Amino acid sequence: MTLVRTATIVLLIIAFLQNAAAKKRQHSIVKYHGAVATDDGRCSKIGMKILRQGGNAIDASVAAALCLGVVSPASSGIGGGAFTVVKIAGGKEIAYDSRETAPLLASENMYGGNVDLKKKGALSVAVPGEVAGLFAAWKEHGKLPWKRLVRPAAKLAKGFRISKYLHMQMNATKDGILADKGLSKLFVSNGELKKPGMVCRNPKLALTLRQIAKYGPKAFYNGTVAVNLVRDIRKSGGIITLKDLQSYRVKVKEPLSANILGYRLLGMPPPSSGGAAMTLILNILSQYGIPSGVSGSLGVHRLVEALKHAFAIRMNLGDPDFVDVSTVVADMLSPKFAQDLKRKINDEKTFDPKHYGGMWNQIEDHGTSHLSIIDRQRNCVSMTSTINGYFGAWMLSPSTGIVLNNEMDDFSMPMTSVGDLDVPPPALANFIRPGKRPLSSMTPTIVLKDGKVKAAVGASGGMYIIAGTTEVFLNHFFLEMDPLSSVVAPRIYHQLIPNRVSYENWTTAYNDHFEIPKETRHVLEKKGHVLTPLPGGTISQFIVEESGGRSKLVAVSDPRKGGFPSGY
Repeated sequence: MTLVRTATIVLLIIAFLQNAAAKKRQHSIVKYHGAVATDDGRCSKIGMKILRQGGNAIDASVAAALCLGVVSPASSGIGGGAFTVVKIAGGKEIAYDSRETAPLLASENMYGGNVDLKKKGALSVAVPGEVAGLFAAWKEHGKLPWKRLVRPAAKLAKGFRISKYLHMQMNATKDGILADKGLSKLFVSNGELKKPGMVCRNPKLALTLRQIAKYGPKAFYNGTVAVNLVRDIRKSGGIITLKDLQSYRVKVKEPLSANILGYRLLGMPPPSSGGAAMTLILNILSQYGIPSGVSGSLGVHRLVEALKHAFAIRMNLGDPDFVDVSTVVADMLSPKFAQDLKRKINDEKTFDPKHYGGMWNQIEDHGTSHLSIIDRQRNCVSMTSTINGYFGAWMLSPSTGIVLNNEMDDFSMPMTSVGDLDVPPPALANFIRPGKRPLSSMTPTIVLKDGKVKAAVGASGGMYIIAGTTEVFLNHFFLEMDPLSSVVAPRIYHQLIPNRVSYENWTTAYNDHFEIPKETRHVLEKKGHVLTPLPGGTISQFIVEESGGRSKLVAVSDPRKGGFPSGY
């Protein structure tokens, strides 16, 4: 890094650490047996207890993910879906696609150009996949009884305290909460939103989880829960049927695999664009020489340019059961293809979107939770789960207590008019079809060294996830920052369209401040970048295995959401 930028970021990190120490917050831990990093300390602790009881990383991921759906219901839950990458120590590498699907009655033009119908309400709900995905991974690799993994979340649903971050999300969606009877019952008291620290009780969700604990996914997809869920959705004008739930299937795949500077990365294949896009960005940047070529303000410029190229190409991806994406994926994983793109990067200036060859407009996915887990045997899980926007469709199913996703908004929609000539058309590969899964930015990643687990990383934050996850990886493995500093360092984002850099300038609900240094911003502006401050961004969970003598795990939960890791 250049001296000025290095000093500025070091000062920012020191200020954060002082603030965290003053408030006795421990966002980074060192443990030897197993570690769980989620964005809520309660869920990290539940996952850790499962590990201590003899469970493995897959068991812990089930318990922790279900917990997150209860205490962080604006971000994820059983009314949504997930992507999960698993590495079994000395054995299999698996990707579980439990992404939500378009209902069988869905169609390409079902919204008639109405963006609001696609974004909120019963028609925005896609068929949930999280329960099926968790069960599929557990059935193949879990050790402890299923009931034991579900019970902690069921107990929490009877009463949990609102975190500062959840309260921020509630404030951001106040109108939606007040307009929905189910959400209001949970989050409103005497006509006002509940405050941080106040207790929420969701007895219907507790009952739903107890049924899932007893009967497994059958309860959710073909039992009482399914019947009640469909009835609630249909009553509100949705099109999901019992047949949709009964026909839902988890896709079990091989992860994408790429070799980057002596490490092998396992990522999620399509319909996630995250694994392929992160690989393409890293293949471009690794050609500049490490660490000097990606350091300082010039390194940030090169990162932004690599992001623009990746986002131009990723919109050619879609659900591989409906669109042939094999050539696009092969290109995105190809070091030779990355070399060709690097030649188009000019160190002195940036360009308009057409320079990067993007044919299609971007989608703006939102929300999510991420968890990373490594256990005693060094089995590893990296999982990103979602209901899309804050509180999904702004609907809570009254008879099940489930917050429903608005994942249909992640599909591209045909244009009803010519519109802005500078904006490309929507992506054909991501148009709605019955049973299809929408494109995603989720980037759960496992890093291997000599065949053994070296790290688990990922992030929440919708369309910013690809950049956020890539930057945490870059900070640690390219720039040799320690794990906590790799997560705490301020982040920068670009999605090609609109053609602007979003730079972190965020004072969080926990009063920590994260901001890209002024010197870096000034250099980027001189190169022609248009910059916009972003009071938000990504939340990363990162665990690194360090082997100096006795193997140890350094686990970091991103302070931006107030999470804590746990381990033993």
